[in-house]
Amino acid sequence: MAKRVAVIGGGTSGLACIKCCLDEGLEPVCFETSDDIGGLWSFKENPDPDRASIYHSLIINTSKEMMCFSDFPIPAHFPNYMHNSLIMDYFHMYADHYQLKRHICFQTKVLHVTPRPDFPHSGQWDVETESKDGRREKQVFDAVMVCTGHHCHPNLPLQDFPGIDSFKGKFFHSRDYKNPEEWRGKRVVVIGIGNSGGDIAVELSRMAKQVYLSTRRGSWILNRVGDKGVPIDMLFNNRMNVCLSQLLPVGFINHFGEKQLNKRFNHKLYGLQPAHRVFSQHPTINDDLPNRILSGTVSVKPNVKEFRGSSVVFEDGTVEDDIDLVVFATGYTFSFPFLPSHVIPVSKNKVSLYKYVYPTGLEHTTLAVIGLIQPLGAIMPISEMQARWATRVFKGLCKLPPMSAMMKDINAKEEAMAKRYVAAQRHTIQVDYIPYMDELAKQFRLHGPGQWDGARQAILTQWDRVTEPLKTRCTPEPQSQRSSHSLMFSVSAAVLLSALYYSRASLHALIADPSSLLDKIRAFVPLPLTTQ
Repeated sequence: MAKRVAVIGGGTSGLACIKCCLDEGLEPVCFETSDDIGGLWSFKENPDPDRASIYHSLIINTSKEMMCFSDFPIPAHFPNYMHNSLIMDYFHMYADHYQLKRHICFQTKVLHVTPRPDFPHSGQWDVETESKDGRREKQVFDAVMVCTGHHCHPNLPLQDFPGIDSFKGKFFHSRDYKNPEEWRGKRVVVIGIGNSGGDIAVELSRMAKQVYLSTRRGSWILNRVGDKGVPIDMLFNNRMNVCLSQLLPVGFINHFGEKQLNKRFNHKLYGLQPAHRVFSQHPTINDDLPNRILSGTVSVKPNVKEFRGSSVVFEDGTVEDDIDLVVFATGYTFSFPFLPSHVIPVSKNKVSLYKYVYPTGLEHTTLAVIGLIQPLGAIMPISEMQARWATRVFKGLCKLPPMSAMMKDINAKEEAMAKRYVAAQRHTIQVDYIPYMDELAKQFRLHGPGQWDGARQAILTQWDRVTEPLKTRCTPEPQSQRSSHSLMFSVSAAVLLSALYYSRASLHALIADPSSLLDKIRAFVPLPLTTQ
């Protein structure tokens, strides 16, 4: 009989896990608490408790060619940076194509996942669930894949903001922000300059009377649009840059990156420049923030010191009165409430997992955590790669190294992270896009397990899919080459005649033999040929 695998969560990672289980001949059963797939990307006006939630206008920060599953390219006519509704369309297309939904139990909550009494021998798990109507059920599974992600519990650090309890305006976490209309003409403070904080500040600034963007450290701001209009992640996440980053000094790489970003706008002048270097922090991607700062609709402020009634006092001593709304864009924390605490201990948003997937204290490698990462790139291909690896471990086709080797790898990653990144809870699960996937698999869809016949064609046509959605208007051809040559001839002739004007002896020679002038000009300018 096929091994049964419990997949907890039907979002990005959960879908990849179902697909990979089926590829390896396993029997997946996915438990999803909501009524739809997509996880974080499923927009809900009234989000479920203890779940991340997005705002209506959200557009993803990674381009379609860098975020698609490896064996299912996003349609060519979809835009390069997609609205959340189009991302959901893609997920449904993927799930329908591979018939994944039949393996999902919707509106079913996982209550407990515990090792069976004979776990040292069998490696099996008891999984207790509760359906929408309150019916509880316990099932036995040979393996478990946890796909709940790291956007679990809103981080609302009210204890760090004295006076918030007596604040006369309204405040909430960014997960509860949906649209800007009700804040027209109001004065707003947004705390936090991550991707959500930047997006919300920009959107509110088009409706609100004034928006103040409060940041403790500042941030380097990246643009979605790279050189010549190419998506920035397609320029940044490639093997040449990976090789350069390994060969060149870190200081040089940071200096070059900061110089490029400051060409767009001076981060120090705009009050955004942090003390840390550009590659010491997860980047903030925002196309419009510099424009809103330049227009005065967004004002950058330091950290909030305290609240006084309807006033907000900042750490530099400045005070803004009559504030109507405060949005805490202060991130999320994660946990595994359905697991015994000793299985995967979580402390200060940190976990100890081999390759960010496997806990090390179990007798059997039948529990895998998928998608608990913060990549410098899209999470979808990485979750898929983790799932491909994990399912082969479940089948015994791949073996994990000894405990000592796994702990050495974990400790090395923690040390490297502490050395590179600013200390923050968002940097506890940071990975680099290409190097991390290379750690998980030396062979991708072109060769090896799970190879896909369409992989080569998908790779060769990726730039066609990048340009396809941009072809919305026929543009005229540039001025013909003949016209350009005529202009060059006219200018060159004028220059040469001017020079000859000051040399009367040469002017006499020109009158006697004008063909010599043309010969001289042809040496510098390709003249159009005369047809008979």
